[in-house]
Amino acid sequence: MSIQQENIAKLVERRANARMGGGQKRIDAQHQKGKLTARERIALLLDEGSFEEYDMFVQHRCTNFGMEKTHFDGDGVVTGCGTIGGRLVYVYAQDFTVTGGSLSKTMSEKICKVMDLAARNGAPCIGLNDSGGARIQEGIDSLAGFGEIFERNILSSGVVPQISGIFGPCAGGAVYSPALTDFTVMVKNTSYMFLTGPAVVKSVTGEDVSQEQLGGAAVHAAKSGVAHFAADNEQEGIATIKELLSYLPQNNMETAPEVPTQDPVGRVDDALNAIIPDNPNKPYDMYYVIGSIVDDGKFFEVHKEYAKNIIVGFAHMGGRSVGIVANQPKVLAGVLDINASRKASRFVRFCDAFNIPLVTLVDVPGFLCGTQQEYGAIITNGAKLLYAYGEATVPKVTVTLRKSYGGAHIVMSCKQLRGDINYAWPSANIAVMGADGAVNILYAKEIKAEEDPAKQAEIFEEKKKEYNDLFSNPYQAAQKGYIDDVIEPRNTRFRVIRALEQLAGKKQDVPAKKHDNLPL
Repeated sequence: MSIQQENIAKLVERRANARMGGGQKRIDAQHQKGKLTARERIALLLDEGSFEEYDMFVQHRCTNFGMEKTHFDGDGVVTGCGTIGGRLVYVYAQDFTVTGGSLSKTMSEKICKVMDLAARNGAPCIGLNDSGGARIQEGIDSLAGFGEIFERNILSSGVVPQISGIFGPCAGGAVYSPALTDFTVMVKNTSYMFLTGPAVVKSVTGEDVSQEQLGGAAVHAAKSGVAHFAADNEQEGIATIKELLSYLPQNNMETAPEVPTQDPVGRVDDALNAIIPDNPNKPYDMYYVIGSIVDDGKFFEVHKEYAKNIIVGFAHMGGRSVGIVANQPKVLAGVLDINASRKASRFVRFCDAFNIPLVTLVDVPGFLCGTQQEYGAIITNGAKLLYAYGEATVPKVTVTLRKSYGGAHIVMSCKQLRGDINYAWPSANIAVMGADGAVNILYAKEIKAEEDPAKQAEIFEEKKKEYNDLFSNPYQAAQKGYIDDVIEPRNTRFRVIRALEQLAGKKQDVPAKKHDNLPL
């Protein structure tokens, strides 16, 4: 065998060893936990044969605590690029079979390299997390590595889509990278995120809590909102990432790819003409309205289990990717509270950053009242949604279906927040408040002046009818140009798509500034 052949044989052998990560025994242990390896995850995520790996032979440089005696090629993270549906993406996947996926300085350098390439080449960056956290043996070097990653998350924000998959532990400082990315996918029962684990919680607060109760997928998907998606298994989690990407552009200078559809633009749905109940306090299901107007009835929901009184997600309309924001009358009457405001404002800002038009469906009675909301800063959190819509320069089409009262009317993409096309159904009520509350304020003295309760009730009903005649329709707003047109509900799909087509070339400038100061 020639020297050249020997060298090639050594290369092939070393590559094979590197692909084994921490070895077969640790791979088996990973599988026994119901988890895939880093390379198996990448193989599922990317188009077959498209993966180009970087830094396969990188090793750690630590010489403390006996670390100099053990080296693995790749050092606990697999990095590179590939395609999903033929579109370029950059990816890194932490390898739990190598020192528990703990972050070393060289690991952070590998991760930062693909993040830099993603930003430079204008392609999404996907991080698959499965790590015990900082590599303690490296001390401050490991912390510096985290800081380098976080800085790139920040600089890439709004430049390229960033998606985090949490497929195992993600604790301590490591949680901040996913928190800085655009979307986070967790897996039920095998992944968790928290700043401090159950043992520390127990020692500091005396509280007994399991990993799943403290930071599992179900908790973060429903209670904290940290996770946008909670998958039943890793295969579903990876499928979610792939589907999410199909609605997104490569970067902030492009638009999302169009998806051909056989669903006619002019399709009507007569059921929409009857969906609003005669009783203004009776709910209906906003999901039906969304499914009726989007292409092929397909809606990809984000934050499904969190703040259910507002619905956000992606769809296609006329083949174009759109972001949908809609109040849900079936949950808390569609009222806006702290969590709903945070959820929607984050989504609106993402869509604006990546040139995705916004379609807003409004049925909102107001903001949730009470000490819990006020002490929790409903004012500041409501202002986030107001700010998000007001600063957005993407096409904005708003349809008011029923109630649109007070400050909540303003917040939900009204004309004064630079809404481009604002439609209303004939059932729309656009006013400062509902009739009962308005009459109690406007005519309190007149009603109280009557001693006869029957007469008081008569005056109340008379004034209520007067108020309803004036505001329980969209025509006051339409007369002033705050509503561009009152449309028949059955035609909503056609009218919205035609508005989006009209707005496709929209250009809107904002004042020059270093950056804004969003109410946080």
